[in-house]
Amino acid sequence: MPFIRPHLALMPDAHLGKGATVGSVIPTSEAIIPAAVGVDIGCGMIAVRTGFTVDEFTGDLARLRTSIERAIPLSAGVANRTILPTAEPRIAELAEAADAAGFNPAHAKREWALQLGTLGSGNHFIEVTRDELGRVWLFLHSGSRGVGNRIAQRHILVAQQQSAARGDRLPDRDLAWLQEGTAEFDAYIAELRWAQRYALLNREEMMDRLIGCVQDWIGAPVAEAERINCHHNFTELEEHFGERLWVSRKGAIEARLGQPGLIPGSMGTASYVVSGLGNELSLHSSPHGAGRRLSRNAARRSFSLADLRKAMVGIEYRDTEAFLDEIPAAYKDIDQVMADAADLVEIRHTLRQIVNVKGD
Repeated sequence: MPFIRPHLALMPDAHLGKGATVGSVIPTSEAIIPAAVGVDIGCGMIAVRTGFTVDEFTGDLARLRTSIERAIPLSAGVANRTILPTAEPRIAELAEAADAAGFNPAHAKREWALQLGTLGSGNHFIEVTRDELGRVWLFLHSGSRGVGNRIAQRHILVAQQQSAARGDRLPDRDLAWLQEGTAEFDAYIAELRWAQRYALLNREEMMDRLIGCVQDWIGAPVAEAERINCHHNFTELEEHFGERLWVSRKGAIEARLGQPGLIPGSMGTASYVVSGLGNELSLHSSPHGAGRRLSRNAARRSFSLADLRKAMVGIEYRDTEAFLDEIPAAYKDIDQVMADAADLVEIRHTLRQIVNVKGD
């Protein structure tokens, strides 16, 4: 595929995925492959460093966890019952952006506005964590939810239809591409950028609710010392090696020199706050997490609830077999991933869980 240049970059956490390998960075010239980003457009992380220390988190952590579970809808397909005041300006911004881009997100997902501020399932999570200095961080992982999925699926199909009409000979139909300068390309870029903004605001909305839960639980305001919000499934127009390129990162974060980033482990292992080193060979990218070692079905077959309980000792979480496919042993060794990424990012802080919240 001659429009892929100068080279692909594969991250240390790479593993097989639908559409494109998770942990890949795909630069394209005057073309774009919608399946390269996949269906969770804009998926990523947000973290807030609070003014609290772990010594102040001595109350009933189960009560904090359940309050978070009530405040933020979890699991696939769920939505808020009403639009909360914190979400109203974000929804208004997205509605205005969609109108300016010339599309109606309700055609993709009728409940798109009600899904803003919801987590999803799988490897998406909400956590209260501590760093190496005992400072408390709030940390969560989610994307563009159902509306991003529908947008992606529609444009992947359009790309496949375009490739068939051109007579492209592709090794895999998910490599179907859109040509820059066409109406189909322009429509995808407009909706892609909207979905990426939706994902970022979805994380901001959930973080505001998480902060509210912590404030109510601890009985004091949450002072924000730092906030980082970054995608790891996204496409941007960038310049590399003197060439204008569409860079699609599927399971990779942007890591320009000094750029802050977030790399989570699994639900029972460390996560990292990092700073980019601007490695040009990686196209200014780094891994986005541990990466799966076992498929979800293999993990369910291989481990028991007793194994999960052992892995989660000392962490407040919901004790259920539903999370067996997310057991830490189903993922690669995050410490090895970070060692392999030493020329891509510098570790600023190491975070370890106090509370973990996930959807079924």
